Amino acid sequence: MYLLDSDVFIRASRGYYAFDIAPRFWESLEQLALNGRIQSIDRVLRELNREEDELKRWANEKFIATFVSTDEPNVIHIYGEMMEWVQSHKQFTGAAKAEFADARNADAWLVAYAKAHGLVVITNEVLNTKIKKRVPIPNVCQAFNVLWDNDIAMIRALGIKL
Repeated sequence: MYLLDSDVFIRASRGYYAFDIAPRFWESLEQLALNGRIQSIDRVLRELNREEDELKRWANEKFIATFVSTDEPNVIHIYGEMMEWVQSHKQFTGAAKAEFADARNADAWLVAYAKAHGLVVITNEVLNTKIKKRVPIPNVCQAFNVLWDNDIAMIRALGIKL
């Protein structure tokens, strides 16, 4: 099962898979969610709800049941471990650590949920072992042995045809 990051939804809706260009993409996501192949988390929904746009409407009307709760003891425990790892990691700046720990940021919760449930994180972020100014999701995934990939790989693996 795949666990989608907010950037997957945002980039798709603002780019090649915009609702008016590729409605079949969004229908495919809905069907894959119904079939238990993809999901996301409550905190990603919060990020999507920041903008008044078609993506927010779609997420709340057609995809709402797919956003699972991160309020589980095992997820909270892993989240705490990730916070400790990031805070002790000398590679990242204080600002990067603060952004990663910000309650409005879903990234750590996404990886913690994936780790707790054995899911593959889907993000458009890339692994960067030299970066200092932010904490990329793939860096955290690698540190915590969580699989990750990008949206194109997921689309191919799931056989989505537009």
